[in-house]
Amino acid sequence: MGKKRIESANFNQKPFWFNALNGIWKSTYALGTEVKLDKDALIKAARKECNLSDLGSDFWDEPLDKLLYSVNNEAQLHPVGRFITKKRLVNLLSVRLRAEDYFKKYPEILEQEIYPVTVILGLQRTGTTKLQRLLASDPDCRAIRSWEALNPSPIKGDDHTGFERIKFAKMSENALKYMSPGFFAIHPVEHLAPEEDVLLLDVSFLSTTAEATMHVPSYASWLETIDQSSAYAYSAKLMKFLQWQQPAKKWVLKTPHHLEFPDLALKHFGDVQFVWTHRNVQEAIPSFLSMVAYSRVLFSNKVDANNVAEHWVRKISYMLTKAMNFRMDPINNEKFIDVSYQELVEDSQAVLTKIYAHHGEKISPELANVFKQTEANSPKGKYGAHHYDLKDFGIDEAFIRSHTSAYQNYQQGLLIH
Repeated sequence: MGKKRIESANFNQKPFWFNALNGIWKSTYALGTEVKLDKDALIKAARKECNLSDLGSDFWDEPLDKLLYSVNNEAQLHPVGRFITKKRLVNLLSVRLRAEDYFKKYPEILEQEIYPVTVILGLQRTGTTKLQRLLASDPDCRAIRSWEALNPSPIKGDDHTGFERIKFAKMSENALKYMSPGFFAIHPVEHLAPEEDVLLLDVSFLSTTAEATMHVPSYASWLETIDQSSAYAYSAKLMKFLQWQQPAKKWVLKTPHHLEFPDLALKHFGDVQFVWTHRNVQEAIPSFLSMVAYSRVLFSNKVDANNVAEHWVRKISYMLTKAMNFRMDPINNEKFIDVSYQELVEDSQAVLTKIYAHHGEKISPELANVFKQTEANSPKGKYGAHHYDLKDFGIDEAFIRSHTSAYQNYQQGLLIH
């Protein structure tokens, strides 16, 4: 794939074949070709696919009900978007069916303690991916790789090898490249690389993934009103399942989702240390808005850039406030390390040294070389250059400032710019 310049203004430009397929498919809806998104049918399809029936005693219907209502009534998905969504939902249900089967056969899975966990929880576009990939290159570390995030439960008896899951993830990676050739310049989704553990929360249908990829306002609003402990508890089960499949000594997780729920991560993941990455919000937020817009057009032809901005700037403010409030407790604050995006870009070795020192560890010369090689293998702009502009989203810096002034003052207190 050649390197490209990706512009936020061009998020709605899709390959000709993609538009043609959607147009032709939509024209045949009268013949009954529309993909149906019905809870009972999705569960039935997953059970048939796995030849298993038990979703677990802690399976909760309401999140899936709320999500499906929002998808069917608000998201305005195009035909390909409905197809992708159905496949994704059936797969999530299948993950749970397969996991429950393993938990019954191998009770020792859930008897394990979770390894010590480093949780990277900075805002989107603040260097979280770069930092996770660096930390995950430590042979003692265990990250959730993309193929595991999509399918933490083995399929077709591949057990610990992951052969079938890797093949599935590679197909998904290639499909994304075909549907949105420029997306990788914004966020590389490589099937063997570490990925966000928010995808484990998806198995309980309680995560911000849906609102990042679709217009689902009623579901997003409902999420902010309910206790999400069950999702974190099940995520912990899946982490035990993954470390049972491939042992290590410590975890490195990352997702901005945890900004909203550091208390739940601390409660359910055991021995946790948080790394909060910081960047000028006037740079980070426009970059993220562009990523959301590019994501949403994979599912809908009706993506309102201004709506994306208004939804996510408010949501980001909400997440930041939750995290800052959590840190007001001195005991909680001791569990945090703050990392500047600028420092990470300019001197990643210094950042890594600080993180290891916080854990009472030193980086050996051999490990330092591993980190350097990892960074060299993923240079900035590997898949192209990403350019973004607030005007493409109908907002300005004052709008962002009005929602994030408390956090910007907080950054000043941390001496991070």
